[in-house]
Amino acid sequence: MGQQFDAVVVGTGQAGPSLAERLGKSGRKVAVVERKLVGGTCVNTGCIPTKSMVASAYVAHMGRRATDYGVDNGGDVRVAMQRVWERTRGISERSRSSVENWLAGMPNVTLLRGHAAFESPHSLRVGDQLIEAGEIFLNVGGRATMPDFPGIDTVPFMTNVGIMDLRELPQHLVIVGGSYIGLEFGQMFRRFGAKVSIVERSERLLPREDPEVSAAIVDILQREDITLHLAAECIELHGKAGDLSVVATCAEPRMEVRGTHLLLAVGRRPNTDTLGLDKAGVAMNEHGYIVVDDQCRTNVEGVWAMGDCNGKGAFTHTSYNDYEIVAANLLDSEPRRISDRIPAYALFIDPPLARIGMTEQEALHSGHDVLVGVRPMARVGRAVERGETLGFMKVIVDGSTEQLLGASILGVNGDEAIHCLLDIMYAKAPYRTVTHAVHIHPTVAELLPTTLQSLTKPT
Repeated sequence: MGQQFDAVVVGTGQAGPSLAERLGKSGRKVAVVERKLVGGTCVNTGCIPTKSMVASAYVAHMGRRATDYGVDNGGDVRVAMQRVWERTRGISERSRSSVENWLAGMPNVTLLRGHAAFESPHSLRVGDQLIEAGEIFLNVGGRATMPDFPGIDTVPFMTNVGIMDLRELPQHLVIVGGSYIGLEFGQMFRRFGAKVSIVERSERLLPREDPEVSAAIVDILQREDITLHLAAECIELHGKAGDLSVVATCAEPRMEVRGTHLLLAVGRRPNTDTLGLDKAGVAMNEHGYIVVDDQCRTNVEGVWAMGDCNGKGAFTHTSYNDYEIVAANLLDSEPRRISDRIPAYALFIDPPLARIGMTEQEALHSGHDVLVGVRPMARVGRAVERGETLGFMKVIVDGSTEQLLGASILGVNGDEAIHCLLDIMYAKAPYRTVTHAVHIHPTVAELLPTTLQSLTKPT
């Protein structure tokens, strides 16, 4: 017999600690298992440290633009990577300590350190200790995918984790992967002062976005002298530290990009391969994600999966919503569902891209009576005043039902302003609710009603 608990939460990412607190307050005896750093990806290697670095890069960028605002900064802007690292680590470590202290103060909750693996549907081994519980909640997150590129075993490279430990600026950073992680690090390190080249296998950046969004992001990056290499098929890695190359042998013509440092940002995979899921009978799909129903329940009674490992969302906010769904159904008799969630995410380049709901192409393919409103950020007073006019707003509406279908805001403060529209979508209110609203001037959000008053049929 192992040590008995009522519930076990495996992983301390965004969903785990919040659920553990609710379970403990319900009177359950709860074990929380963490094999490495409390707080998961967001706190330690994701949102918090990366956005801290983005902030440093933004200050460097604006410092170089100081004369545009009538400010004399007295010379060139130089970035001290050691100090950037110290600031970033400090912010991340304080956040992790906060989560650790929170866990330590939870009633009926015990934190166990070590790797958890199933031995049966309701028993887990953590190091030398066997623990058992009628309820098990998996919140084990994900990690960078390791592609099978020729040369990957001999050419030094970094993932999103390793690149944040750089204390010196790369001379020339080559990034394989033109999606969210690659683009954020690419712009960031260009602003720090490195030469940056991005290699992407698709024919355009962010192929899931509407074409004009992708084109505008290309323009933003190229304005900062970031070199883009698209349609890079059949990638091989060559060279050694300080002198390496990425070769796309199937590109026309053959493509070779040389640099001093390499970042691989080609996707994420779930941390499910060492959980012993086969011993518990928990089903996975072909990509290693745990199969769950609309309430995060697996096929095994009493086992749930939340966050990145269930394949239902790869974001901190979707992981937290998974916790809310599990807690609502299990503890509050409230039938919340994953399928009620509206897609919402952001790409934190500068200016950021905020996206909710459907793209225009998705709306058209779904058979909606599509109307589109577009407004360039150059016609948004707040953007003009700040001297940050790149990008645009785009809203998508069903003309028959007057329901908002989706929106893209690529522009300053767009990642905040878009929530005006997201809340209307959750309320299922007609878009005219926004057009009749009186927003504060001067803000970015005040032009959303104007954009919705200029709807037309897409051409």
